[in-house]
Amino acid sequence: MKIKLVVAAALMAAGLSAQAAPIIIKYSHVVADVTPKGQAALKFKEVAEKKLPGKVEVQVFPNSQLFGDGKEMEALLLGDVQILAPSLAKFGKYTPKLQIFDLPFLFKDIHAVDRFQNSKEGQELLKSMEKKGIIGFGYLHNGMKQLSANKPLGTPEDAKGLKFRIQPSDVLEAQFKAVGGNPQKIAFAEVYQALQTGVVDGAENPWANIYSKKFHEVQKYIMESNHGVVDYMVIANAKWWNGLPADVQKGLSEAMKESIVAGNKVALEEDTTFRAKVIADKKARVLPMSEDHLNQWRTAMKPVWKKFEAEIGKDLIDAALKANK
Repeated sequence: MKIKLVVAAALMAAGLSAQAAPIIIKYSHVVADVTPKGQAALKFKEVAEKKLPGKVEVQVFPNSQLFGDGKEMEALLLGDVQILAPSLAKFGKYTPKLQIFDLPFLFKDIHAVDRFQNSKEGQELLKSMEKKGIIGFGYLHNGMKQLSANKPLGTPEDAKGLKFRIQPSDVLEAQFKAVGGNPQKIAFAEVYQALQTGVVDGAENPWANIYSKKFHEVQKYIMESNHGVVDYMVIANAKWWNGLPADVQKGLSEAMKESIVAGNKVALEEDTTFRAKVIADKKARVLPMSEDHLNQWRTAMKPVWKKFEAEIGKDLIDAALKANK
């Protein structure tokens, strides 16, 4: 009898211990903590653990520490990581509609991007990959893209023959081919070395990435082109999410909303700050682009819209254009 009581007590203790163990949530991303995405991830950890004390433990892995951007989507679908915030350029293979964010010169500024993302059409895109095992929570801003190279890029002709690093996106590939460039798909963690060693001649990045990853140290010129956007979608493994207790889902949803608001506030505030830091370092020349030169780039890249119109949907492109007004 005594043995039975001891065994029962041990089993009860084990059960209580298992119940008390927090749910481990791995949040992986490829940029630095100081970037808007990095700040949003840390905010999510802070708020989630405060709302669900002892129930969840959020582990944030920045700078491709856990998975690089070439492997993170696969890792999410396998359940090796629970939350990601990949660039919107990564989702073309899961839903072609999200290629809309890669179209060159579609949005006039980040505020237009924000208006579109918060529209009915933009919010519907968050749900467009659920059948593929991906749930979208919201969009995180990083900023408008600037062209960089080791020679000034005043007109599209200046890009002819140059190798440009791109994310794995058919739209971005078509974008640089439209101006005679040679696009190269390279993982984000490898970009600095690729620029430093001449594997590629140029790239496109927002100011936050340019400064935090020191790309301005290995590029001679940065053109203020604002020709596209690098934003992210915060996503989770759908099977994992749907298996969470209701109270945990509620707490995490609230934490996610707060973190996205915080991250986007940082993005809007710090865009000019990172630009100023790049200029202050005096390692790359920042070149403004005249309206005439920008119009030449717009004209050269505009055929890319038509090429992908059927995949993306003309109605979606029209909705995005309305956000510019």
